[in-house]
Amino acid sequence: MKIRSLLFPLVGLLLLLGPAPGARAQKAAQHQLPITPATAAWGYYYAAAPPVLRIKSGETVAVHTLITSTPARLEGAGVAPAQVEPALRDITEHVTNKGPGGHILTGPIFVEGAEPGDVLEVRIQSIQLAIPYAYNAFGPKSGFIPEDFGYAKMKIIPLDAKRMVAHFAPGIDLPLRPFFGSMGVAPPAAAGRINSAPPGIHGGNLDNKELVAGTTLYLPVHAAGALFFVGDGHAGQGNGEVDITALETSLTGTLQFIVRKDLHLTWPRAETPTHYISMGLNEDLTLAAKGAVREMIDFLVANKHLTRDEAYMLCSVAGDLDVTQVVDGTRGAHMLLPKSIFGKGKAAKDK
Repeated sequence: MKIRSLLFPLVGLLLLLGPAPGARAQKAAQHQLPITPATAAWGYYYAAAPPVLRIKSGETVAVHTLITSTPARLEGAGVAPAQVEPALRDITEHVTNKGPGGHILTGPIFVEGAEPGDVLEVRIQSIQLAIPYAYNAFGPKSGFIPEDFGYAKMKIIPLDAKRMVAHFAPGIDLPLRPFFGSMGVAPPAAAGRINSAPPGIHGGNLDNKELVAGTTLYLPVHAAGALFFVGDGHAGQGNGEVDITALETSLTGTLQFIVRKDLHLTWPRAETPTHYISMGLNEDLTLAAKGAVREMIDFLVANKHLTRDEAYMLCSVAGDLDVTQVVDGTRGAHMLLPKSIFGKGKAAKDK
């Protein structure tokens, strides 16, 4: 479900400057990060979480993330026992340090040199399906309209990696655009161990379907090493994610991490090869939307050298304001602004 509107929650983004100084010239080292009981963070983001991997700025990590479910639930919905990943069985059996949220995250990754006040640039180089199925589910107290669906249901949806479609039902195939629903850094230490469900200044459960392979996420750093967590794999999603889940699945991906000491952000931001993305987060959808608009205005003023009046006008005539999700407690909105509109002239500088 794609919604474009003028109403949505508070929290936003500035927007993109360009590659980190010298980043393209760095020779990236490759690390592997499998998901095991020792590398799983079940349901939280936490500044005191011990790192499971330490890397240098500019290096890449091939990471495996797990579907957010349990073997019992998956098998109860029709998944053959042999198709349940052994890692999921191990983590479900052996990880007892859980909560307060429900996501099985991989991490945290400590990036050397990252300090509070910096920005962690996360380049999403590739994402692949790890299993041949996804699920979608809702419950009696979750989703956007639980008053209409006072019961629980779970559907297993086959994924065709060759055709890159999900076979939702006879005659209904959905194109796949895999992305990690949750990518974030540790929150400030004073916040303690926070729930993995609501997104915030740390990023986290953004559920932004634009963050596919080839895009870049910018996260303000709040703890030494940034402490990056990732998970909540989605094979695809509609804007809004209205029943509380997407095409939930396990994913593998390759991510490059760059410490940006030349950027100073309050909220996450992102860019795709074709668009700048500002974000807004708030329990009130209207305030989230206003946050996304204000962050885009700030970006245009600072980096495209428009007046605030011009920036506001440009957002109205060229920006697409979308609902990101309405089901994570803290609701999300984002604005996409096409890069193609910036030609030669004052607005082209810092493109």
